[in-house]
Amino acid sequence: MNGKAPLVVVGDALLDRDLTGRAERLAPDAPVPVVDDYGERPRPGGAALTAYLAARDGREVTLVAGVGDDPASRELRRLLRPWVTLVPLPLTGPLPEKSRVLAEDRPVARLDRGDGRAREATDRAREAVRAAPAVLVSDYGRGAADVLRDVLTARPPLLWDPHPRGGPPVPGTRLVVPAEKEALALAPDGAAPRRNLTAAAHGAAALVRHWGVAAVAVTLGARGALLSYGEHPLLVPAPAVHHGDSCGAGDRFAATAAGLLADGALVGEAVEAAVAAATGFVGAGGAGALPRPDAAPPPPADGDDPFALADRVRTAHGTVVAAGGCFDLLHAGHVGLLQAARGLGDCLVVCVNSDASVRRRKGAGRPVNPLADRVRVLRALACVDAVAVFDEDTPERLLAGLRPDVWVKGGDYAAADLPEAALLEEWGGQAVLLPYLDGRSSTGMLERAAEATR
Repeated sequence: MNGKAPLVVVGDALLDRDLTGRAERLAPDAPVPVVDDYGERPRPGGAALTAYLAARDGREVTLVAGVGDDPASRELRRLLRPWVTLVPLPLTGPLPEKSRVLAEDRPVARLDRGDGRAREATDRAREAVRAAPAVLVSDYGRGAADVLRDVLTARPPLLWDPHPRGGPPVPGTRLVVPAEKEALALAPDGAAPRRNLTAAAHGAAALVRHWGVAAVAVTLGARGALLSYGEHPLLVPAPAVHHGDSCGAGDRFAATAAGLLADGALVGEAVEAAVAAATGFVGAGGAGALPRPDAAPPPPADGDDPFALADRVRTAHGTVVAAGGCFDLLHAGHVGLLQAARGLGDCLVVCVNSDASVRRRKGAGRPVNPLADRVRVLRALACVDAVAVFDEDTPERLLAGLRPDVWVKGGDYAAADLPEAALLEEWGGQAVLLPYLDGRSSTGMLERAAEATR
């Protein structure tokens, strides 16, 4: 599985539906919009969405969740079947469903039904958790974490995504990731309801001590995340601000952070990459813009031919993502960008400037690392599926052959600086900006190295 650690997700599965149409008039009998010509699109929700996103990252994923034999449960099983191994827990009622009514991609109303809760643990579920190399708990307050609490206590998870209606994380959990509103509600010292950094920092530190966990990362939406180990917090800002659909961004954050922790990343590295991934996820349209999960997963790549890889993924109805740059001295900003880019689709092709192209852009003495070395380093990253080289000043000719669905560019760019954006529109692609982390650049690294030798 591309060198990525397997993951077991324990939590509460939902079935989400988007009912999307157009609204051009109000109803004659009430001041409400009339949504015409709507289409219905089901997708995994709750813990099932977290598991689905981790599987789309190329991981082997097992989901332990309450799923019955009601119509909603059967639909969710069908959607997950190509992607996730399901270990069902018995439910007390029908699987919860959450249906959003959208007009021009803006929510108008939400319709909820189904009150099923996980009734009890099974031997198969207990064994799946005990044998798991890495566990993520996605608690939506519907009982799955509660019925398996004894097993989870004996084997603390890497990450716990809590809910005010659920129980507390088990002591020893490595990272807990409440949203800002959840952190304020869960804080044991009655933190003030104001949503500001001071309240979030105090709440996170109190929760670390109260829960007996290693770290708490409070997600702050467009502001990023605040990471606390119980002392002075670390603020991880979002690399960009997108005003798109944020539905599912918390699940994207949890899936990315847990996966990287399973791969051996430090907590700070995992949170940094998760902020970038969630930001890119919102910029690309959120959960509503994900490829249909009932399409077959793209087959694994059997080589490093970027064009063949892109064709295979498209044939399987997957999403092709491309990112570009010189990548002369690979640094944390590059890695965070590429990890976030991979989270937006089913494969990532990195378009890298040739040596001649880098010299024209950066001047004499660049690149420091020749093309063969830069390509070798990029190919060694688990988030990179293939590398393509272009010799021109811009990758437009290369992109015309790859025809990616999403084009990711890093650095301080404005829309006017991206001639590729107009090109992608020709086949319905989308350009997404994900700036590098502040203070990380190859040029800056070279300048600091030169200064140190003086």
